[in-house]
Amino acid sequence: MKTKALKHFRAKLARDEPVYGLWVTLESASITEMAVALGIDWVVIDAEHGHLDWKEINEHIRAGLRSDTVVLVRLAERSTALTKRALDIGADGIVIPWMETAEELREAVRDCRYPPEGRRGIGGERATVWGQCFAEHTAEANENVLVVPLIESVAAVPNVAEMCEVDGVDVFFFGPADFSATAGFRGQWEGPGVAEQILNAKDTIKSVGKHSGLLATSIENLHERLEQGFRMPGLGADTGLLFRSLHQSLQAINRDRKPATSLDPRDGRAVQLPLSQPPKHMQPDRDEIMTTLEDSDPIELQTGVGFRPLVGNFNSARNLTTGIVSFDPESRLDCHAHPCSESITVLEGEAEVTVEGRVYRLGQLDNIVIPRWLPHAARNPDSAKTARLHIALAMSVPERELVLREFTRNEMPPDSTGLPGAERVNRYESAPRTFGVGPGAEFIDFFNAELIPGIEMSGGFARFQPGGRLPAHLHDFDESICITDGSASCLVEGRRYSLSDCATAMVPRGRVHYFVNDSSKPMDMIWVYAGPMPERIVVDEACGTESRNAWSDDQ
Repeated sequence: MKTKALKHFRAKLARDEPVYGLWVTLESASITEMAVALGIDWVVIDAEHGHLDWKEINEHIRAGLRSDTVVLVRLAERSTALTKRALDIGADGIVIPWMETAEELREAVRDCRYPPEGRRGIGGERATVWGQCFAEHTAEANENVLVVPLIESVAAVPNVAEMCEVDGVDVFFFGPADFSATAGFRGQWEGPGVAEQILNAKDTIKSVGKHSGLLATSIENLHERLEQGFRMPGLGADTGLLFRSLHQSLQAINRDRKPATSLDPRDGRAVQLPLSQPPKHMQPDRDEIMTTLEDSDPIELQTGVGFRPLVGNFNSARNLTTGIVSFDPESRLDCHAHPCSESITVLEGEAEVTVEGRVYRLGQLDNIVIPRWLPHAARNPDSAKTARLHIALAMSVPERELVLREFTRNEMPPDSTGLPGAERVNRYESAPRTFGVGPGAEFIDFFNAELIPGIEMSGGFARFQPGGRLPAHLHDFDESICITDGSASCLVEGRRYSLSDCATAMVPRGRVHYFVNDSSKPMDMIWVYAGPMPERIVVDEACGTESRNAWSDDQ
């Protein structure tokens, strides 16, 4: 324990001066040594998360010796044994996670104090200079040891005032991410209402002359936290600061991106961070076109079966056709094949799709994808209701050939997902969802080159909750986006369109666009790309607004 450093730390707080710190998670003690060299007020060695063992924790503490930098150890839990060990090897104090009540905090303080006030044992380690300074150390340790409770749950908020009354606690630290998780917003740094609760708790702590801290997420956020009255701000964690510096350097050469979330190499695609402007080689040669069902001329495919095209050669789309097919009750489309892949999604009613005799019953939002030249037929099995299907073909001028061959009928199980190497069936209720593409949005991938090797297009279903949206982006291929339920705003380089009732956007290669659900109800869409993988290039949102043309040279 460094008594002089602890007194200097508390003296700064008493003068209402901020004490700045660093959160350490990596094993190299050189990190703490650098912090000491730069005169940082405190470091926290994180022994709750990550992989630090006690040998590495000991090295970090050693790097902070004979300095004015207070070295704290964040324990994995409140534990008498862990507290004794951290303090015995020379930590100046401890950070205790998940403190929710005054009694829990009193127990943590007892763990840090020698008897009779506490239950810390007297050891012959670094704290006592290996037994050479028993009397000197034990005489000053109880009043100087720093005990920092972590407030990281909504359950702690009603008890903060009582926790402030616990003797031996000068400063509290907040964990916004865990706090958000307990408030029902897992994965967010400060979910709705969480920032206000933390500020209110900070005010309670400050009103009794004590102080609060938390980690800043950026330089701007650091200044904001100081203005809000936090006096123990963390400049960041070692990993976060390293990433921040790398991102800034990569941004300067247009190479910045987010790392892949999954550790599974099969899911290892990285997420590109926004570019300041689109790549020049992708400058578009066509404008976007919005098409409603009323705009579309119906085509009779067979008696009782009508097709309304929404995207295709007629509105300048390349390598892509989409539209709505209606089946009157009990009507059918005879067996045929296409020279390209086809996707069929049920929007209303039900459908029976037969592929080489294999019969699939599809309900609402179920999907089937049929590779090129595979014979298939479809019918509406309902005797009273019309069925409506969304179809997509990987060609801009549809072609089909009738198939006269007879196939043995084989009823497939209700949960069948198709035949490996042939058709793929996506059951809406059991299909895996993807989150994080945009706030308030969930996606189902129906087909792409990873799911169906050799397919020429990619697409799927998305549901946007109220306020849900995508970032501004563009593609290296044409796209069809059909709003199948609810309503959406489509923004293309500052031009805003309102879409509903199966109205469809044809967004050509290179046009910057994004979708927003401005309504109070969920919105559904079916999206199809004229490319084998759902790849997109995210750009600065200003590229999609009237105030900044995405393709202007004056940027």
